Amino acid sequence: MLRIYNSLAREKQDFVPMRPGEVRMYVCGMTVYDFCHIGHGRMMVAFDVVRRWLRASGYRVTYVRNITDIDDKIIKRAAENHETIAKVTERNIRYMDEDVGALGVEKPDHEPRATQYVAQMLQMIGRLEANGLAYLAEDGDVNFPVRKFPGYGKLSGKRLDDLRAGERVEVGAAKRDPLDFVLWKHSKPDEPKWPSPWGEGRPGWAIECSAMGCSLLGESFDIHGGGQDLQFPHHENEIAQSEGANGKPFVKYWLHNGFVQVDDTKMSKSLGNFFTIRDILKVYDPEVVRFFLVRAQYRSELNYSDAQLNDAKAGLARLYGALVNSSVSEESVDWDEPHAARFKAAMDDDFNTPEAIAELHRLANLIHHGNHQLSSQLRALGKVLGLFQRSAQDYFQGGVGGFRPQAMAATGSGVQYTNEKIEELIAIRVSAKKAKDFKKADQVRDELAALGIVLEDGPKGTTWRRA
Repeated sequence: MLRIYNSLAREKQDFVPMRPGEVRMYVCGMTVYDFCHIGHGRMMVAFDVVRRWLRASGYRVTYVRNITDIDDKIIKRAAENHETIAKVTERNIRYMDEDVGALGVEKPDHEPRATQYVAQMLQMIGRLEANGLAYLAEDGDVNFPVRKFPGYGKLSGKRLDDLRAGERVEVGAAKRDPLDFVLWKHSKPDEPKWPSPWGEGRPGWAIECSAMGCSLLGESFDIHGGGQDLQFPHHENEIAQSEGANGKPFVKYWLHNGFVQVDDTKMSKSLGNFFTIRDILKVYDPEVVRFFLVRAQYRSELNYSDAQLNDAKAGLARLYGALVNSSVSEESVDWDEPHAARFKAAMDDDFNTPEAIAELHRLANLIHHGNHQLSSQLRALGKVLGLFQRSAQDYFQGGVGGFRPQAMAATGSGVQYTNEKIEELIAIRVSAKKAKDFKKADQVRDELAALGIVLEDGPKGTTWRRA
């Protein structure tokens, strides 16, 4: 049975969905004011793996991942760029789709935008007000009175009396209590606004996820996910709003992925160790980056460094090397095979991808030692994790999305050869060898070797790969 670590219970629990055979899952997505960084990539890939494993386990999965397209940061960025909010959000949604798509992250079943669900947010705030859990402050904001909701703090484990106002909690002079949080912000000049029973304004930070989750998945659903940094106050506030408005448990299982550090230091723009997915993909193959992210258990802290990426690159190359003689096809997993059974046991243990990938390496070792019949099993298991979406030849020769030309330029040669150019030079070398012009043949080999192109002569001719 699948067991997952439930942040709400602070322990691993058997996973029993509310509806047999069906899983409803919501994950907090991007606030689209800038490029996605590697931390965002980790979250996207982690829950992509969760969804893939749930499907592989036979569940029908409905996956919702929202887009926050109205927010203080978006408004500020639009003002800085002297452009409309719509221009900022549409551009960054396109960048997000390109970047996480390159990492093999599948689109969610629903990708609601906050601005599309303002009516549902207002309805929820109205129910909260009717239940005595929302009040109109003197400054025009509508706030949630935290101390009136008995369960506040049950997700994060924080006690109200221990919380310090101003530490991850928005403070305002008009609040009855510094811990109260905003449901509806009153309008300010030159900001987007919507009409409401409490005056023109826009949504607070957390209300959008409550409204979208309940609208698309029901007032109670199975899984809610996101980064550890969202556990408090964002997810804590979601619980308070949703349960306060609907009078029933909001989410059964809460999953939170771990942080990404850079060279053992917290990632920060001020420290100059801030990496966007887009910049990383200028140097590393997208599947290498995905493999780097997947091979760490989703709840663990992940350290990003060139050494770690290069190690992932070498590991993925060894796995692909075991697939050189296999074709890309829709192989199905033989779950009775011992490696697959151990792979399944690992994934059923709170999505333990490190141990699952260790089984892929054990399979690859057997294939490298001649057990080629296992290659279809290796490919099929890898695809469960979103790996091996192309042939080994495409991977090694830099096929679709594979070769990073910037990486070659970084070696100092500044020369980039297309696949067609490489094949042309190999043909010249073959002709030279037939003519016994071994000097010319060696010159071609040396020219390609200087650019990281490895030639391998065999009974069926000459093949090549990028080193």
